[in-house]
Amino acid sequence: MGLPRIDVPTYTITLKSNGQKLKYRPFTVKEEKLFLMANESEDIEAVINIIKQILNNCVLTEGFDVDKLPLFDIEYLFLNLRAVSVGEVVNLKYKCNNQVMDENQETKTCGNVVEIDLKLTEIEPEFESEHDKKIQITDKFGVVMKYPDLTIMNSANSKDDISAILNITIKCIDYVYDAENVYYAKDFSDEELQDFIEQLQMSDIEKIKQFFDTMPKLKKTLDFKCFKCQHEDKIELEGIQNFFG
Repeated sequence: MGLPRIDVPTYTITLKSNGQKLKYRPFTVKEEKLFLMANESEDIEAVINIIKQILNNCVLTEGFDVDKLPLFDIEYLFLNLRAVSVGEVVNLKYKCNNQVMDENQETKTCGNVVEIDLKLTEIEPEFESEHDKKIQITDKFGVVMKYPDLTIMNSANSKDDISAILNITIKCIDYVYDAENVYYAKDFSDEELQDFIEQLQMSDIEKIKQFFDTMPKLKKTLDFKCFKCQHEDKIELEGIQNFFG
């Protein structure tokens, strides 16, 4: 006779990029171990692989493919998965960096540790009003972009590095259009797309860079007050690792 089967609750979440509903279950002990590994690792590539493995394990919707999700959907899904698995509230700790005078009238950093409780289910991707996937390059043609996933974003060393921007841009072009035709990126090689991009002017690249700079992001501003020196400040959290302390 086998061991009893353990029923687990299921939840539904709506992705912010396209309104798709996904069904998922909480972590098991197996995923909890993976989560702890990701939380402690300094290897970004390893963290990405662990997050993808956890999502593939826990999302129950048929046909789910984590590699096709934009970065902000992955972060939003993972935060909610963590909330139902471990708890909605995360206790974050920050050192107060306020400059104060000591008893010898010398300036020093306060250094007091401030604890802040953050409710994960209150965090959603922020959409900037000027963000647009459609970029009009000239009056004759433009490009429509698609959002990068975790792997694509990790391939860039810096948003301000031209070669990195070009590499991401090539992977994120959905299609190019003009007055007569639509040219889908999937129908062209990376070399052909690179040749196309390298013909653009730097002002055109800046328009494309604006797409990446204003992409939806998982962001949260926390207000806190140091109980030792009474200093009030704000903390800007951005990116999934910032939300786990």
